[in-house]
Amino acid sequence: MEKPPSLVLRNVSLPDGRVADISTAGGIVTHAGEGVPSDRDIDCNGMFVLPAAVDMHVHMRGGAQSAKEDWESGTKSALAGGVTVVVDQPNTVPPLTTPEAFHARVLAAKESAFCTFAVNSGVTRDTSLSAMWSAGAMAFGEIFYAPSSYGEAVTLEYLCSAFDHIRSLGGLATIHAEEVGPGPDTTLESHAGLRSPEGELRAVRTVLQANTAGCRLHFCHMSAGPSAGAASQGGSVEVTPHHLFLSREMCDTADTFAKVNPPLRSERERKELFAQWNRIDVIASDHAPHTVEEKRQPFADAPSGVPGVETMVPLLLAAVLEKKISLPDVIAKTSSNPAAILRIPQAGFAPGSRADFALYPKTAEKIDAGNLHSRCGWTPFEGMKGVFPSHVIMDGTVVFEDGEFFRTGPAWIPGDGYFPR
Repeated sequence: MEKPPSLVLRNVSLPDGRVADISTAGGIVTHAGEGVPSDRDIDCNGMFVLPAAVDMHVHMRGGAQSAKEDWESGTKSALAGGVTVVVDQPNTVPPLTTPEAFHARVLAAKESAFCTFAVNSGVTRDTSLSAMWSAGAMAFGEIFYAPSSYGEAVTLEYLCSAFDHIRSLGGLATIHAEEVGPGPDTTLESHAGLRSPEGELRAVRTVLQANTAGCRLHFCHMSAGPSAGAASQGGSVEVTPHHLFLSREMCDTADTFAKVNPPLRSERERKELFAQWNRIDVIASDHAPHTVEEKRQPFADAPSGVPGVETMVPLLLAAVLEKKISLPDVIAKTSSNPAAILRIPQAGFAPGSRADFALYPKTAEKIDAGNLHSRCGWTPFEGMKGVFPSHVIMDGTVVFEDGEFFRTGPAWIPGDGYFPR
């Protein structure tokens, strides 16, 4: 006799307006309709039920940077925000530019992570892109067309040849597109001037012109409307919650906790970015935690970056409650679109989909860093409204419930070029 589904989500309100029971077994959705006997039922009446998010831009730190974050704290933070898949960026310490460093990173994640993960390859002149592709890199980059924290810029000449090589491998190039000008870096305004919206737009256009090979491109953390619009003409567009929901006017001018690359923009520019909503393919957190002590340094010395993996979907759902955006758009930009861009199995309600879900009450609460799980212990969204999940399901198993985590040995998702040694 066939084993009953391990879990049935009952009375799920689907995005098309229907109400159905979602049956799961073996890590996938087996039926959407009237539920059947199961090991466990969860009544979802009156809740948002979302395919769990894929955050394709996180920095999980660890190693020499473990005081900021590590795989355990960072992936717990992800789960507590409704994220079951994270893609780690390669500007680690040391950077992921050799197969040996890459394998060590994957091993560390396997030992400690609470959610499913993938890892990208660094891109430098000394990196063997073919070897990193065979090692299992999900994508290449973020490739720094301008320097940022722990990331060195590549030349335009090398970028052209890298695009040609990545295209030949069938890979995805993810781009950090900025220009960095000279001058003092002492306030949020001066920081934004050094990394201006106009420079971001020029960088996007230069990168598009350099891609004569026709490589698949993904533009990370677009911070201004014109550059997001331009990027959409030749690649997929990623925007962060901090660029959507925060502006310089909301912060003290010397607030190092709001220092990030690309910078927070003016309120006018923030609204212009939000106006590009329909051109934005992906919302990703660019989760980049630093310790409170690091952030309390003088402005010029304080590192750029903010945590955000746990608050990403909750902030978006608060905007849904306020009728600023739609629930189907949140699902597309946090789950189905990033999965499609990365070419990994999608979570969803249809049979055969990955059985990853997050269940949210339809009420918002004030964001409080004391309730979050990142090791850094702070958030730039303190006091703003968020809708946090009560349950998170990964591979058909409850892994987060009412504040408690259950580790199930989450999987590494290698990229398409993976060749086991």
